[in-house]
Amino acid sequence: MLSLRSVNQFYGQNHILWDVDLDLPPGTCTGVLGRPGMGKTTLVNCIMGRLPINSGSMTWQEDGSPPRDLLLQPAEQRARMGIGYVPQGRHIFSQMSVEDNLLIALLAGSGQSDKPHVIPEMVFDLFPALYSLRLQRSGELPVDQQQQLALARALVLRPRLLILDEPTDGMSPWLEEEMGNLIRRLNLDYGLTILLLEQRVSLIRRVADYFLLLHRGRNVAQGRVAQLDDVTVNKWLTVS
Repeated sequence: MLSLRSVNQFYGQNHILWDVDLDLPPGTCTGVLGRPGMGKTTLVNCIMGRLPINSGSMTWQEDGSPPRDLLLQPAEQRARMGIGYVPQGRHIFSQMSVEDNLLIALLAGSGQSDKPHVIPEMVFDLFPALYSLRLQRSGELPVDQQQQLALARALVLRPRLLILDEPTDGMSPWLEEEMGNLIRRLNLDYGLTILLLEQRVSLIRRVADYFLLLHRGRNVAQGRVAQLDDVTVNKWLTVS
């Protein structure tokens, strides 16, 4: 579905991503691990078109369709192609209602202001609590429901690839478990391809098929999640 080859990215003179390779097969979940500041969010911003890359390639291909050069697509078009994104910190419109947050996402993602926008039924099937709270100001929701809203906002456009940046940030272990259950449901029951950026190794081991470990912008380890052993975790993720 999405393939990155030798992606390099700079902030000014600082080399942030170094020859990063990444493959996201359809219907799989891939976890990206790394300590803070190691390039995880920069990688996602490059995929979403928010940051340019200096060299390398990004190829998007759906079943039965020819491959497309993702670098030729502006940021807004990437969302319309089927790439959904839930940023770290959620970034919901806290002064607006739950329903208005969802409708704005539909409007922005479709690019068509002259057609009626209907929230897909699957959104409220996945998050039934949001339906009863749809007229409530979103900033008044507890953290777990704010995260549900951020996810729902990405799902209203029915993406085929869903990128989640630190979705368990600020959550208790119990809420982390609930988030893991939701990610597995989106992946297994709804067939979404998922790219999950996380610092919690336990969550990656639980829900992901593959992993990529970034250290100072380099993919120092990657493969099937069964290969993510304690030696690798202690070498690259333990703070000394």
